Amino acid sequence: MVMHNPPHPGELIKELCIEPLGLTVTEAAKGLGVSRKTLSALLNGRFGISPEMAIRLSKAFGGSAESWLIQQNQYDLWQVMQKEEEIKVKSFA
Repeated sequence: MVMHNPPHPGELIKELCIEPLGLTVTEAAKGLGVSRKTLSALLNGRFGISPEMAIRLSKAFGGSAESWLIQQNQYDLWQVMQKEEEIKVKSFA
C-alpha cells in the first residue's frame, strides 16, 4: 500500500534524528562518514537514501537499513504516481 504524500526521508532524518540530538549538519555528516555537502543534499530533498546511506543511518540512529529504504521507496513511488498519466506504455496483458 502506498502512503499518501509521504515526506522526503531527509525531512524525517532532520526532525527525528539530528535536531533532537542537537547535532549540526557538520557533526552528523562526520559521524555518518559522509561529506557535509552529501548530508545537506539528503536533508534538503535533493538526494535520496542509497543502500549504503541506509546502512550508515541504521548504525548511527537505529532502525533497520530496510526501513530507511522503504521510506525512500514510498516517497519515490508517490512522486512518480503524481504524473502517472504521462507514462505511456503498451499493454501486453
